[in-house]
Amino acid sequence: MNQQPKFQVSLCPTCGACPEVVLDVAKEAVAIGEEGNLVQLNKKAWNTLVEKIQTGELRKI
Repeated sequence: MNQQPKFQVSLCPTCGACPEVVLDVAKEAVAIGEEGNLVQLNKKAWNTLVEKIQTGELRKI
């Protein structure tokens, strides 16, 4: 069985209790947050977010 990878990035790498970004390649979806407080983005929404960050439209606050 050929499974697609799932990538996880913690928003606070010093502990395991902070929100994370989970990119599920097989489902073409991204979940951001933590249990009970999640936002789900489809592929198009995720790619739009990444593009806005890369072009500088969204930046650090």
